[in-house]
Amino acid sequence: MRNLRQTGFCAIYTLACVLLTCVTAAAQKVLPYKDSTLSIDVRVKDLLSRMTPEEKFWQLFMVPGDLDNMKPGQYQHGIFGLQVSASGKGDETQQILSYNTEESGLMLVRKINNIQKYFVEKTRLGIPIIAFDESLHGLVREGATSFPQAIALAATFDTTLMRKVATAIALETRARGIRQVLSPVVNIASDVRWGRVEETYGEDPFLTSAMAVAFVRSFEKMGVITTPKHFVANVGDGGRDSYPIHFSERFLEEVHFPPFRACFEHGGSRSVMTSYNSLDGTPSSLQEWLLTKKLKGEWNFKGFVISDANATGGAVVLHRTAADYPESGKHAISGGMDVIFQTDYDHYKLFAPGILDKGMDQARIDDAVSRVLRAKFELGLFEKPYVDENVVVALEKQNAHKVLAKEAALKSIVLLKNANKTLPLKKDIKTIAVIGEDAVEARLGGYSGPGNKKVSILDGIKERATGFNILYAEGCKRLSRDVVPVEPEFLSFNNTPGLQAEYFDNIELKGMPVVVKRVSQVDFMWTLSSPDPLIVDDFYSARWTGKIKSPKTGTFKIGLEGNDGFRLYVDNKLLIDNWTKRSYSSELRDFYFEKEKSYDIRVEFFEPVGNARIRLVWDVTADSDGKILFFLQNL
Repeated sequence: MRNLRQTGFCAIYTLACVLLTCVTAAAQKVLPYKDSTLSIDVRVKDLLSRMTPEEKFWQLFMVPGDLDNMKPGQYQHGIFGLQVSASGKGDETQQILSYNTEESGLMLVRKINNIQKYFVEKTRLGIPIIAFDESLHGLVREGATSFPQAIALAATFDTTLMRKVATAIALETRARGIRQVLSPVVNIASDVRWGRVEETYGEDPFLTSAMAVAFVRSFEKMGVITTPKHFVANVGDGGRDSYPIHFSERFLEEVHFPPFRACFEHGGSRSVMTSYNSLDGTPSSLQEWLLTKKLKGEWNFKGFVISDANATGGAVVLHRTAADYPESGKHAISGGMDVIFQTDYDHYKLFAPGILDKGMDQARIDDAVSRVLRAKFELGLFEKPYVDENVVVALEKQNAHKVLAKEAALKSIVLLKNANKTLPLKKDIKTIAVIGEDAVEARLGGYSGPGNKKVSILDGIKERATGFNILYAEGCKRLSRDVVPVEPEFLSFNNTPGLQAEYFDNIELKGMPVVVKRVSQVDFMWTLSSPDPLIVDDFYSARWTGKIKSPKTGTFKIGLEGNDGFRLYVDNKLLIDNWTKRSYSSELRDFYFEKEKSYDIRVEFFEPVGNARIRLVWDVTADSDGKILFFLQNL
C-alpha cells in the first residue's frame, strides 16, 4: 500500500513537472520579430503583419520632443523617433529648433534611456525609437566637441582627417543614445551669396563626394545612421535658399547627384533628407521621379527618406500643389517619402487622415514602414535599446577630442594673402589693434553646440602675445542696430508682461477672433505655419494690444517692419497706415516718450498669401556703433 502511495505521488510529481515545463516553455516562446536568431527580413515581415494602421502611421512620423508633460495616450502607438530636448521656437517658422544645451551628456543619456524604456515596455509592440539630432561638425549638445565648420574641413582636402573627426563625433553621439544624425550637407555651393555655404563642402562635386563619404562611412560603422541632405539642389538662382529649380537631368547627374549617390553606394548612408525647394514644379518631398524612380529604382536605395522639418506641408503653403495637409501627406508617401518630419507632436493631426485613408496604396505604406523597421533591427535597438551611462561621462570628463579638434582647425586654415610678409608678426611690434565684435565672441558657426572651454580671438591673442599692448574696439556691428524689436520688458497688458494677441480667419479683422492669447513681443515670421494651429496658413489678420513704456525720455523712432499690410497706433494716434499687400519694408515715425510713462499701443496686420513677417521696432534700446575713428587716432 505504501509503495502504491509512493508510486502515485511520483506520477503526480512527474506530471506536474511536465506541465510546469510546458507552461514555462510556452511563456518563454519568443515572438518571431523579437528573435535575434532570425533574419531581419523575417523579423520585419512578422512585425509588420502585427501592426495596426495607426501603429504603421506613427513609424512614419518624427518630431522634436520627449516625454515631459506627456498627455494620456500621446504615444500609445509608438513613433519613429524623437529629437530629444529640442522644440520649435514659439510662434516662428518652426523650421529652426531650440536645443537644451545646458543638459549634460549624462542627463541626456538618462532621458533617452527612460524614453526608450517607455516605448519598449509600455507600447503594445515595444518598438524602440530612433533618437536623432544634428551633428554637422559636432553634436549640438552640451559637452560635445565642436570641430571646424564643414566648409573648413573641406579646405583641408584631407579625407583621413575627416574620418577621424567623424568617428569622434559619432562616438560622442552614440554615447548619448542618439542613433541618427541629420548630416552631412552635400549640396553644391554654386553661389557664394547663398547663406548656407558654410554648411557645405564647397562647389566641387568630387571634393564634396570624397569628404562626405569619409564622414558618413565613419558614422555608419559606429552604428549611427547618416542623413545626407538636402535632396536635391536647394540653392537656386542668385544664391536664393530653397528656390525653385529647373535643371536638366544631365546637369543634375553631373553636378548635384554625385555626392548623394556616393554617400549611398560608397559610404553606406541609410537615410536621406529631401529639400524644401521644388524640382520642375513639384516639391522635392513629393517628387516621384526623384524619390522613387531615380533614388529607389535606378540607384536601388534600400534606406528610408525623411522630409526636412515641416517640408511636407510646403506643398500646401508654399508650392500650392496640394489642396490641404492630408493631401500633401498622401502625395508625399505615394511619391516615395517614408518619414514625415514635423516640429510639433500635434501636427500628426494634419497628415494622419490622408495616410490612413483607405484609398492610400497599402503596399507603399508597408514598404515605407518596412524600411524604418529594417533600420531599427540593423541598429540592434530591439536587443540593446539602452546606453551605458559611463561612456559619455568618461568622454566629457576627459574632453577626449580636444587635440583632434585643434589639429583639424590648424589644417583647415588657408592663408590667401600675406602682403609685405605681415605674418608672422615681428617681435619689434609693441601694439596690436584688434577690431570687431567677432574677436570677443567665440563663434562656432551654424548648427553648433555650445562648445567646450571656448577661446575667443582676443583672448587667444592676449595669451600668446605677452609683452604686447593689446587694444580692442568693437567697431562696426555685424548687423545694423539702428532699430531693434521692442523688448518684452517694455510691453504689458493688464499689468502683466507681454501683449494680447487676437487672430482672425479673415484679412479685415472682422468678427470675433478665432484665437486670443498672450505673446511676449511682436517679432514673428511664419513660413510653413500660421500664428496658431486653429488659423489657416493664409488669409488671416492679427491685432496686438497693450501698453508700451520707454526707459528714456526723448524723441525716438518707433515703427513696423514686415510684408503685407500693417498699421501702428501709439497713444491712440495712427502713426503708420500701410493697409495694402506689399513686399518687405520698414516704416518708422518719431514719437516723444517720457521715461517710465505707459502709452496705449496697437499693432494690426494682415496676410493674404505666402510668407508672413511682422516686427514692432524702435531705436530706444538700439546699440550705437563703436567710435572706431577715435580709437584709431589714439593707437
